[in-house]
Amino acid sequence: MLTNKSLPVSLSLVSTDLPIWSTVETAATLYQKDQERFHLVLREPALPGGTPEPTATNDNKPSSNLQAVRLLWLEISPYRVMMTMQESKRLSYRHFWEQGVYGFNRYWLQNDQLQQHESFSLRNYTRSLRLEGRPLPHSLRLEYELWSNKLQLGHYILHLEFEQ
Repeated sequence: MLTNKSLPVSLSLVSTDLPIWSTVETAATLYQKDQERFHLVLREPALPGGTPEPTATNDNKPSSNLQAVRLLWLEISPYRVMMTMQESKRLSYRHFWEQGVYGFNRYWLQNDQLQQHESFSLRNYTRSLRLEGRPLPHSLRLEYELWSNKLQLGHYILHLEFEQ
């Protein structure tokens, strides 16, 4: 398995019909699973307006001055993309895109006591999926529609740039 550590990436999400635009520039680790399949792991920034969450230190004691790590894990191929974010508190999600297919977006919300959690799902229709670059990818572009039952929630473009 080929690994590139601290690969700079830029991940952006844009809506073509709503005022939604977000970009994250960070370091990521790219793992090559085979010729066309890759795993990419990157840190996701904290949600706006969020308060820092305590994290465990090496001796498993909580440290209130460190922020909880939220990792994004992307499974990428020219045919499908899955993106997962699991956080120990508040929010987790998983997205699945495959060109010409209705995929899913699932979200889990937790309360402060961590005893109750709620989840909901949305559907997406992937209009276009393009992975460019060989042997390692340098660009991923997803164009999709987001749906809740029969209500369309907009058209989106997810664009990922890898710096080699």
